[in-house]
Amino acid sequence: MGSQSGKITRSSKMAGSIDIQQFIKEAISKDKVVVFSKSYCPYCKLAKDVFEKVKQPIKVIELNERDDGNTIQDNLAQLTGFRTVPQVFINGNCVGGGSDVKALYESGKLEPMLIG
Repeated sequence: MGSQSGKITRSSKMAGSIDIQQFIKEAISKDKVVVFSKSYCPYCKLAKDVFEKVKQPIKVIELNERDDGNTIQDNLAQLTGFRTVPQVFINGNCVGGGSDVKALYESGKLEPMLIG
């Protein structure tokens, strides 16, 4: 990710005995921006690139690098109503996927969401 790689925090540990829903709730409440991603997904890269462009640190949880990634993805689907990745949360609210983040950025609506 170039010189901005220090701005992205990755989580590849398994949630273990922690309830998956609790893991998701804690993850999206701890960081301003959380991206549930798959490392090979072009839409996930699109979302991560937008945040790199605006120099916003993000927490990335690469589901394909976790033993419990499918379970997390199933639980996200129950929470958000969609199973696709990325699932991007800003201030605890799901704002959609890669195309949604790009559209927010291009419309000038993304950066105000990141303030505060």
